[in-house]
Amino acid sequence: MLKCLIVEDEFPAREELKYFIKNHKGLDIDGEFENPLDALKYIQDHKVDVVFLDINMPELDGMSLGKILYKLDEEIKLVFITAYKDYAVDAFEIKAFDYLLKPYSEDRILEVLNSLVDQKQVEQIKTVSKVNKITVTSEDKMYVISIQEIYYIEASEKETLIHTKNRIYSSKIKISKFEEILPDEYFFRTHRSYIINLDKIIEIEPWFNTTYILKIMDLSFKIPVSRNNMKDLKELLLIK
Repeated sequence: MLKCLIVEDEFPAREELKYFIKNHKGLDIDGEFENPLDALKYIQDHKVDVVFLDINMPELDGMSLGKILYKLDEEIKLVFITAYKDYAVDAFEIKAFDYLLKPYSEDRILEVLNSLVDQKQVEQIKTVSKVNKITVTSEDKMYVISIQEIYYIEASEKETLIHTKNRIYSSKIKISKFEEILPDEYFFRTHRSYIINLDKIIEIEPWFNTTYILKIMDLSFKIPVSRNNMKDLKELLLIK
């Protein structure tokens, strides 16, 4: 769960943002502040993951506070709030995660919140890959599974599907990111839409245009191998 702070001196805008964060399963509000100096004191003593930061505030503007926070902790995700598009460039110069324009768009808020959670999952996978665990979703619940439970990974239209022996999970993390973080000794990108667990391959069948399809243990579905990936697969599996 991501710990969030809201630093916003306008009550209606703060309440609206709180509503969406409270109703998102991946984020939790750790505090809210009207005064940016109070927020700074809090962050100096508490670990937070995300700060939603209004740019136009008295005493200390949000952009200045953002620069201080970035120096304090480069891992804090800064989401700036502004009524002016011109501030977007300045926000990204200090490596802001994103920004929200007032008046809020529901779709835009949800896009930012989902992106924050997705990014956290990527970071967690990078961290826990040494213990061979990843976080996935099924029926609005989050599960931690061993990477050795994965038979193959499939790119779908708006999500990535993780196939195990008896269940299919989903993730918002792109298949290209899974390719990057999963250990090469176990997983191979056979095709732009598929990553396979090499330990689950039981049969290799010739396919059209001198390519292969791969039969997987326990499953009837077969994984195609693109021509671009044939050479690397042959080297991995010692195919002559």
